Amino acid sequence: MISAPLAEGVIDVHAHWLPTELFHLPPGAPYGGMHDRDGELHLGDIPLSIPTRAMSDVPAILQDMRATGVGVRALSAPPFAFPVGGVPGADRYVTAFNDALSAVVSDSGGRLVGLGLAGLDDADEARAQMERLARTDGIAGIAIPPLLAGGSLDRGMLRHILTEAADLDLAVLVHPMQLPRPEWSEHYLSNLVGNPVESATAVAALILGGVKEQLPRLRICFVHGGGCAPWLLGRWTHGWRTRADVRRHSSRPPAEVFGELFFDSVTHDPGPLGLLAAQASKGGVVCGSDYPFDMAQPDPVRFATDHGPDAGTLTANARAFLGL
Repeated sequence: MISAPLAEGVIDVHAHWLPTELFHLPPGAPYGGMHDRDGELHLGDIPLSIPTRAMSDVPAILQDMRATGVGVRALSAPPFAFPVGGVPGADRYVTAFNDALSAVVSDSGGRLVGLGLAGLDDADEARAQMERLARTDGIAGIAIPPLLAGGSLDRGMLRHILTEAADLDLAVLVHPMQLPRPEWSEHYLSNLVGNPVESATAVAALILGGVKEQLPRLRICFVHGGGCAPWLLGRWTHGWRTRADVRRHSSRPPAEVFGELFFDSVTHDPGPLGLLAAQASKGGVVCGSDYPFDMAQPDPVRFATDHGPDAGTLTANARAFLGL
């Protein structure tokens, strides 16, 4: 719920924040905790190539916004903080993060909004957490992973989360988790290849699983330009037309449903952003930065407006995604 007016300017829907007291991450986090090492942030033994303060320090976030022309920034937890471990104690972590996020955005003078966490183990507890978020001023929605327990957005707990989000009028940001696979163990491929594949899998599951058709009020955004999805949309459409098993759960062509989704502008190259803008609806592309990670778009507003929609359209699209 966002009752106070937001600041003027382009809204960045994709940025991360985590207070230092929650760097330990939820129980069962796949990479271990985050920690500072000589001013640099590490995830377990993996250097994240960013200053530690960039993740946790609100003045640093606001300074970056001023430097890059961002008017409003939507903060969500880094994907390592998603409670995917299935270990007792995650609900306490979720509550602590949501409370801390609420305090930060409420004290920002309309410069920051929040996308909270929900538990991913117990359906009733997740509903209760999301109800609290829906009543919390400054919180516009939640952030979730694209994959969970061998499934995606068309079944299981993630499907339940989407149903509750649509019912509670909460926006949903889908962020990949950079899950490890042996073939991606070198060259940072778990990010460079894994993240786009995770996102595309979730978009396909949402569309071909008929989820968006069943939840027309769902406002959902996929980061990193939807990953591989824009390149695969034609292939999905061909498969939908030619195979009964592909269209078993959906009654509308994939390209038609694709036009009802939101995607951020973090594509790192003008060509992919142009393709995304051509396939999404005019209202479907929003500005993103991926602050403060090393794979962030360093000048997000300029990149988005130079190669995609104008500033006014980006702002209107983000407001629509956030439910303003």
